[in-house]
Amino acid sequence: MSLLDDVARETLDAIRTRGTHRRMRVLAGQQSTRMLVDGRDCLLFAGSNYLDLASHPEVVEAAREAAATHGCAAGGSRLITGNLDLHEALEAELAGFIGTEAALAFGTGYMANVGVIPALVGPGDVIVSDRLNHASIIDGARLSRARVEVIAHGDIAALERVCGDARGEGKRVLLALDGVYSMDGHMPPLREMLGVAKRFDCMTLLDDAHGTGTLGRNGRGSGEHQGVLDQVDIYMGTLGKALGAFGAFVAGSARMRELFVNTARSFIFSCALSPPQVAAARAAVELVRREPGRRVALQLRAKRLRDGLAAHGIDTAPSQTQIVPVVIGDNAATMAVCEALLEDGFYAQGIRFPSVPEGTARLRITPMSSHTDDEIDALVAAVVSAIERHAPDLLEPHAPGAREGSFAATAGA
Repeated sequence: MSLLDDVARETLDAIRTRGTHRRMRVLAGQQSTRMLVDGRDCLLFAGSNYLDLASHPEVVEAAREAAATHGCAAGGSRLITGNLDLHEALEAELAGFIGTEAALAFGTGYMANVGVIPALVGPGDVIVSDRLNHASIIDGARLSRARVEVIAHGDIAALERVCGDARGEGKRVLLALDGVYSMDGHMPPLREMLGVAKRFDCMTLLDDAHGTGTLGRNGRGSGEHQGVLDQVDIYMGTLGKALGAFGAFVAGSARMRELFVNTARSFIFSCALSPPQVAAARAAVELVRREPGRRVALQLRAKRLRDGLAAHGIDTAPSQTQIVPVVIGDNAATMAVCEALLEDGFYAQGIRFPSVPEGTARLRITPMSSHTDDEIDALVAAVVSAIERHAPDLLEPHAPGAREGSFAATAGA
C-alpha cells in the first residue's frame, strides 16, 4: 500500500469515527420534482433548481441550438480564444437583469468569490465577514491575505466598530455577505449592514447565489427584496441554481468588470463557459423576467412547508425563503431520518459538520415552484413520521397556524 493510501485511510477513518463520512448519491432522469435517487423513485426536495427551469423546453432547446451552431466548448480562456459573442450577449443581459452597468461570467460561484475578493483587497486591507458566510467567501478572504474580521451573525454593533477602526487607520475595507444563508434559509439585515458600510465608505460584496431569481419583484434577489440593491457594489449570482443552467456572474460597474478581467485569477486562468451553458442561462433569464409567478409559487410552497411542520411542533426558524432547515442535532439521528424519508419516496438531504456547525446536523429541505400542495403535505407527513421514529424529542406540542414572521410571498416581495 502506498503512502497516499495510508494518508487516505487515516484521514477517512477519522472522518468515519466522528460520524461525518459522506458519499455521493446517484440521481437519474431530468432535474425536476421527481427523480430516481440511488435507483428509487423519489420526490426531490434537496436541490437548488428552485424554479424548475433546468429541464424547461425553452432552456433545453436554447442549449441544443447553441451546441449545433457554436459547438460544445468555448475552446479556451476568455482572454485567448474563448470570448464568444454568446458570452458578451449573456453578460449584457445579466447586467440589464440586475440593473448594473456591466457583468462578468465565471465558471462557478466558488470561482467568482475566490477570484473577486483577492482582486479587491490584499495585505494591509480588511475584510469584514459574517460568521455564517459561505465557504467560497471564507476561502477568497484567505487567498487575499487581507486581515479578516469575523463578526457574529448580523452583529451591527461589531460591524460599526470594525469598519470605524479600520477606516480610521486608512485601510481599505470590504464587507462580504451572503444574501440568503444556504443552511438556514434566512437573509441578513441588509439595510442596516449596507448602511454601516456606506457610512464608513467600505466596499460591499453580496453573494446572492440562492436569492437570484427567487426573491424580489423582478427576481433580482435579496437586495431587491429588502430595497437596498442600489447600495451593493458587487452582486454575485449563480446561473446553476434557480436559473437552471451552469456558471455564475458578478454584476456592477463597467470599471469593476475591467478590473476583474485583468486581475481575477479564477477568470483569467480558466476555460470559458461552454456555448450550451451560456445559451441555457440566457433562456432562463428571459423566463425569470417573463414568469414572475414561478418565484411567487416557490415562496408559497416554502411557507406551506414551514407552516405544516410548525403545526406538528417542528421548528424551522430562522427560514424565510425556499431553504427550510429542520435541525435535529445528532449526526446519526439526522441521517436516520434522511434514510427513512428516502424509503418513503422523499429525498431531503441530511447535512452535517463541516457544512454546518457541530451539533446542528439537520435536514435541509428545498421545495420547488412546481411542487404541488399535495406533495408538500405528503412531505410534511413523512418528515413527522420519520422524526417520530428516529428523533422523537424534536416533536413538541405546538398550536397550528402560520409561524410568526413567515415570508409573505408576493410578486413585489
